[in-house]
Amino acid sequence: MSTSLIRQIRPFTMALGVALLLAGTSQVFGQVAKTQVSKDRNTNIRSIPSGAKMKFKGVVIGRDSDTFTIRDRSRADYQVLLTDDTSIKTHGGFLRGGKKYAVTDILRGLIVEVEGRGDSQGQLVADKIRFNESDLRAAITTDTRVGPVEANQERIAGQMDELYAVAAEARSEAGAANERISALDDYDVQETVAVNFKLNSAVLSPQAKELLDELAAKTMKAKGYVLEVAGHTDSSGSEAKNFRLSQQRAEAVVQYLAVNHKIPLRRFITPMGFGKTEFVAENTTAAGRAQNRRVEVKMLLNRGMTRNTPAKSAKP
Repeated sequence: MSTSLIRQIRPFTMALGVALLLAGTSQVFGQVAKTQVSKDRNTNIRSIPSGAKMKFKGVVIGRDSDTFTIRDRSRADYQVLLTDDTSIKTHGGFLRGGKKYAVTDILRGLIVEVEGRGDSQGQLVADKIRFNESDLRAAITTDTRVGPVEANQERIAGQMDELYAVAAEARSEAGAANERISALDDYDVQETVAVNFKLNSAVLSPQAKELLDELAAKTMKAKGYVLEVAGHTDSSGSEAKNFRLSQQRAEAVVQYLAVNHKIPLRRFITPMGFGKTEFVAENTTAAGRAQNRRVEVKMLLNRGMTRNTPAKSAKP
């Protein structure tokens, strides 16, 4: 099984092509502080003046636990900070409001419209984020099936010369077009917990809750972490049933950690159910099937938050 479900390979070419076509109404705001070149990526992160109110449309090209990077039509990049107060919805139609979504649904490659104010760090603190539900479905479908970037290029070939340059940059950053983002690229696996379930059940047992309580305690002092939650089943039942059940088990774990331990939803990667596809033991025995009825939770630490941390000097 992949070491991480964190999203990095997105349908860059499809999403960015649509963004370049639809973002004609993007607004240009105020004076922008001196461009700073990221040390880790070949992107120009522009600083937003503190207190400045901004609203623009672009494509999500990078995602972290609390922030994401958006690129507008002019290929200017901005850092957007997510908070518990950020309103995330789809665009509403005539006489109806948009559907609410969690911060974990802000995926790389998604076309979004962001509104907020600059902070002292030059980031845009997002008050509102809006997007089309069809764009979200496209991003989720590509993420779960990991379609090659080249296939997306062929769909929009000939639209804009700039699109190819962006796609080439995306391939360079991703490293390989047929892989999800690896936790080892930007994250290190700090803890792994597996909780098991009874047959045809998505109810957490007391033993499972104890394991999750221990994991939650370790997050209290952690910075820059995210939790990857993957649900699994044994081979009993139909494929469709197993996918639903594995998803329900993953969501039960997220709900327990969020409700009982107040872990913010932005710390969770969108939970995924794998059905019976990722077994860890043979399904020919009762013991093996019991091991396969599980949810795996990985606590991943961002390397940028933990690397090169100066050691505290000992007191005399």
